[in-house]
Amino acid sequence: MKNKLIRPYGDTLGDGKIQFSFSLPMPATEEGREAARLILRQMGCEDIDICGTRDLNEGFTQFIAYATCAAAVDPQDIKVKTVDTPVMDMEETDDFIAEHIGREITVVGACIESDAHTVGIDAIMNMKGYNHRYGLERYQYINAINLGAQVPSEELLRRAREEKADAILVSQVVTQKNIHLKNLTKLIELAEAEGLRHQMLFICGGPRISHELAIELGYDAGFGTGSYSTDVASFIAITLAGQRDKH
Repeated sequence: MKNKLIRPYGDTLGDGKIQFSFSLPMPATEEGREAARLILRQMGCEDIDICGTRDLNEGFTQFIAYATCAAAVDPQDIKVKTVDTPVMDMEETDDFIAEHIGREITVVGACIESDAHTVGIDAIMNMKGYNHRYGLERYQYINAINLGAQVPSEELLRRAREEKADAILVSQVVTQKNIHLKNLTKLIELAEAEGLRHQMLFICGGPRISHELAIELGYDAGFGTGSYSTDVASFIAITLAGQRDKH
């Protein structure tokens, strides 16, 4: 039987209702509200209701709107690249490393370049972790080195080489003007130039990072919103063990 198409809904299933939030360089006047309506109409929306505005000062306004769209998707057409290694808890990962690798593994992490937001890297690496999952510093068989924020790519690679790291973790929270893509690309290009790219795993994470994007940028894996230390630790351990078996 053919899959039923799915559509957004607000009041009733399949009604196509979507909530929009966007800003325009116009004041919160009737002209500004009409500009917001026209933009949504050009996007193919109908039944448009500008239900809220927020003055952003200097003639800028945030508009909140509800509208109906005709877009629909067949779930069978959805193809997403994800990290497919099994996820183990901390004790299971330590036992796996002890059995399949037989030594402590070293992971060096940082927020690189201009990014000063450590919330992501700390959630993965710091001992207390996040949401009832301890960070890598708590693992018995992981030597976790968190370099913090605004670390130049050159410094991260230097420290990773010095520590003979098995994996590098990079967190990018700031994404304005796609600066995260520029920073991540810079790190990979430097690693390739220094002959380090294939000596260790390169893993990136952040709110706008997906596994598919990470692969496109030349990384081994990417972890976005909703990822935890257990996801990252399991991937590193299983991947390193697989590489060891090949040799």
